[in-house]
Amino acid sequence: MKSKLLMIFYSLAILNPVFPGISFSEVLTEEIRECLRNRIEFFEASKKMNAGEERIFSTVMLPRFYGRRVYASAWVSGEGPLPPVDALVKKLEGAYEEGLRPRDYHLDAIQKTLYKVKDNIKAKKPLHLGRLADLELLLTDAFLLYASHLLSGRINPETIDSEWHANRKEADLAAVLETALAENRIKEALDDLLPKNIGYKELRKALIRYQQIDQDGGWININNKTNFKKEEQSQAVISLRSRLLASGDLSKENNSLTDVFDELLEKAVIQFQLRHGLKATGTVGPATLNALNLPVEERIIQIKLNLERWRWLPLDLGKRYILVNIANYQLDAVENGNTVLSMKAIVGKSYRRTPVFSAKMTYLVLSPYWNVPPNIAIKDKIPEQRENPFYFEQQHIKVFQGWGADAREVDPQTIDWSKISGKSLPYRLCQEPGPWNTLGNIKFVFPNRFNLYIHDTPMREFFEKTKRDFSSGCIRIEKPVDLAMYLLSSDPKWTREAILSAIEKRREHKVTLPEPITVHLLYWTAWADKEGNIHFREDIYKRDERLKLAMLKGPDGQ
Repeated sequence: MKSKLLMIFYSLAILNPVFPGISFSEVLTEEIRECLRNRIEFFEASKKMNAGEERIFSTVMLPRFYGRRVYASAWVSGEGPLPPVDALVKKLEGAYEEGLRPRDYHLDAIQKTLYKVKDNIKAKKPLHLGRLADLELLLTDAFLLYASHLLSGRINPETIDSEWHANRKEADLAAVLETALAENRIKEALDDLLPKNIGYKELRKALIRYQQIDQDGGWININNKTNFKKEEQSQAVISLRSRLLASGDLSKENNSLTDVFDELLEKAVIQFQLRHGLKATGTVGPATLNALNLPVEERIIQIKLNLERWRWLPLDLGKRYILVNIANYQLDAVENGNTVLSMKAIVGKSYRRTPVFSAKMTYLVLSPYWNVPPNIAIKDKIPEQRENPFYFEQQHIKVFQGWGADAREVDPQTIDWSKISGKSLPYRLCQEPGPWNTLGNIKFVFPNRFNLYIHDTPMREFFEKTKRDFSSGCIRIEKPVDLAMYLLSSDPKWTREAILSAIEKRREHKVTLPEPITVHLLYWTAWADKEGNIHFREDIYKRDERLKLAMLKGPDGQ
């Protein structure tokens, strides 16, 4: 009935523009409301909605947004587009600066529809009801979809990687949009959803720089089959200068335009090697040459993938936390955005990958026992015992039957280890505290579903290697005593001497932390430091590859 009345008003407005109390634009505005109501009600019944040829993706937030407004339009009226439209279109056009694709947010369809509407207004032709409704829905869906991607990422990481457990952010984006429209803050509302960490901001700046390098033609490929270093003179040196100038490792002021490999060029090579996790020799060998010759397009993709990973994180990592970048083999303790302690780390092998998650560290253990996990016992320790009947004795590993307080110790020599399989393990293996212990002298515990922890290691030689993926999933660290001192710093009785004295007793001792601290196990293959220097690392677990394939798909998964 209401629709029929509106049609009568619409006709009267056309026949008599001075009809008391009604105008053509007011009637059209009401018609837009009725059109939106019909479309959304149909959508809720059929679970499918389109605007022109574009699919609408915000299946929950969009109906919620219009339901709260009683289906009143937000972006258009009977007179045409409203002021917030231009602000949203500008933000969508800049989506590439966040590592996202403007076309994923209906930008082409919005611009084409907007052009037709504005052309009609300019020519003083009647506005098309269906076209205005399409534009309205496209703009709302674009805002909600883009906002959700800025807030928590385009991809749900757990759908592409079972070892990635993100704490993704949530918000009532319908309410965010309503407030943004009311306060005329479309740009600011979207910016407020972005990660606030300086790391995201600097990585975003790096993306813009690298995109400019790409637009300028990229960087030169260096053709050299042998190592070359300081004092060498060749055409390859000129290519190397050009390459390092492009990425900013060599400044124009320091470039002598010579074909001689001089000291300034050597420093630039070292700077490049440090940024790429390579051994800082100053000599250009195969590994450095491969990194130099990777096209800028590949680096841009790498930056985009890691911007996406930033969006998976909580809005605030905390004022004080421990961060382990798995791909960088490093642990950092961070306070108020500043790294106060840093050390090398060893992470899981490619077939025992360290997962990504966050958890609270609540205590540490000095001189820990190591209860060997069943999978490691079956795959690693028992095969060693089969080969060497004295292996458990040499490694100070005791064998127990049962797991409770009444577990009985068993002589490993009395067991036929050839009959023990992965299907059943009736024994518990436990390694005694001491310099031989796999966990080393200290274990740092942050309870989690993976039974992973940070710990010391007796195998110190592995820290000298550049690539450090040798563990069974846990994080081994270079300076466990330093980390313990940092975590216990507010308790004056735990000096370095006290910690070392407790370790020397070789008796397991649990110490509750004065203040729990969050541990973030992350996987960044590209990041930027506070100075704006961008760092790249090898994708040791091939996680970039899976994310890249997912990011190439559209919002509909196609």
